[in-house]
Amino acid sequence: MLHRITPNMITFTRIALIPAFVPLLLVRDDYDLGTWIAFALFALLSLTDGLDGYVARSRNKVTRLGIFLDPLADKLLVTAALVTLVQLEEINAWVVVTILSREFAITGLRAIAASEGVVIAADWSGKIKTVLQIALVLVLIVPSAPDWLSVSLTVLTVAVTVGSGVEYFWKARDLLRDGGPNAAGASDPVRPS
Repeated sequence: MLHRITPNMITFTRIALIPAFVPLLLVRDDYDLGTWIAFALFALLSLTDGLDGYVARSRNKVTRLGIFLDPLADKLLVTAALVTLVQLEEINAWVVVTILSREFAITGLRAIAASEGVVIAADWSGKIKTVLQIALVLVLIVPSAPDWLSVSLTVLTVAVTVGSGVEYFWKARDLLRDGGPNAAGASDPVRPS
């Protein structure tokens, strides 16, 4: 039975469960275990990111759809959590706007690349950014987390998020010039290192 589960099925499940996470986070203070249920669900959904990637690589089932969906699922999950945490006054809106601006910019860059037949896969800087964003959300879900931890993690997350976004655009600068890579006959994926 498990061998029938595809990486994209795991990714779609992660996306489908996001609407269940948001209300749990919003009512976390109304129930004794509310915080920990929201924490556990977000952690579980975050862990499936590594699972779908592992399954895809181990079964040699890496697809263009998966390369597109995997980072999109991460963005949707983190966006839902961060926007909800703004409503709960656990994080400043400017931090979330900065993070989301980077995410929308890279999504736009990927769309431009796709129109040129180029796939921009997530690389280490993007993966580190995702791990930091997930860690930040997990810390902010727990209201008793120390302030120094949440502040330090916020600063580090914003710095790495912006830095990785700049790196993606720098590495894709030829793609953004007039004519793009196909004008010169190039078709290799743009992969920030």
